[in-house]
Parts: sequence; structure tokens; C-alpha cells
Amino acid sequence: MQKSVRERMESPNLYEAAFETWLAERRISYRAVPQGPRAVPEGPQKRFDYLLCPGGTVPILAEVKGRTFEGSSLVGRRGLDGWTTRQDLQALQQWEDVFVRHYPGCRAVFVFVFCLKQPDVDADGLEIFVHNGRRFVFLAVEAGEYRTYAVQRSPKWRTVTLKAEDFRRCTVPLEEYLETIWNE
Repeated sequence: MQKSVRERMESPNLYEAAFETWLAERRISYRAVPQGPRAVPEGPQKRFDYLLCPGGTVPILAEVKGRTFEGSSLVGRRGLDGWTTRQDLQALQQWEDVFVRHYPGCRAVFVFVFCLKQPDVDADGLEIFVHNGRRFVFLAVEAGEYRTYAVQRSPKWRTVTLKAEDFRRCTVPLEEYLETIWNE
């Protein structure tokens, strides 16, 4: 199910390329979901980004959100911006509803991939992943939990976000999130 190294390196999105390399290095099976017309008639119009199949567990639907962190410290996860569009949130929840009918326990998750711009960031214990000379941190939050705490960010752009304290409480390092799934 994994892509070849050549295919991963050609990904036009640096956040997705880092995410795919992170998955491949951990031998987590995944499939990038082609964007375009929906594959399932009852599914939402917008597709999620990746189908993850960690360790034979139920599938995880992942929507990757690339963000930049320009601060000098991740202590308390301050300064991390976890916004998304209403469309992405609604579509991810709808896809979870479609998949859970066939795969009980299936989960939909936002994966926030933060590219660290400063060279000496205090990571506060979070894993820093280096890809093509850039440093990244991966945080996950389940779509249902995100929806519970989402607040409007911009009515014009139809975006939502989590308040800083909710973002800190709801997100977990991606590796920790996947380990929790594996051990259920």
C-alpha cells in the first residue's frame, strides 16, 4: 500500500511529502486519496487526504493541514494555529460516517504538520522530524473532538479554529495518537 520513494519525493506539497516519509519510515501502510469527483455516491464532495492502516487496526481517515511555526518555543503548544475550513471539517465527519458503516471503529483525524522556521526551537518534548533539511512536528486531533470545540475564525473564508487552550488540550503528537489506536 505504500508509495515508492520516487513517488513520495515528487509530492508537490512539502507538508504531505514530510508526512508520507514519516509514515514510510515507521512502516505505516497508507494510501494517498486522489482528489476530484467523489468515489462513493453517498460520500461528501470533498475527499480526505490519506487512508492510514496502522498495524491491521481499523482505518484512519487523515486530512493533512500544513502550517508554519515561526516562534522559538513549543512549550505549552503556544502559537500553533490549528484552523481549517468548515467544508473540510464537514466532509471529514461525513466520510467517517460512510466508513464506520463498513469498518466499525474507523476514525477521522486532522493531522497538523507544522514546519518549524527557527533553527533552535524548544520542542517541549515533541518529536521533531527532519525531511529535506526542514524540521516538522506532527499533531493529531480527531474530527469529532475538533467539531465539538470549533469556533468561527473567518466568516468570509468560512474557516473555523480551536481556541488556544482547546487546541492544546485536544491535540496529541501523531505517534502517540497512533500508538493509542494500535493498543486498543
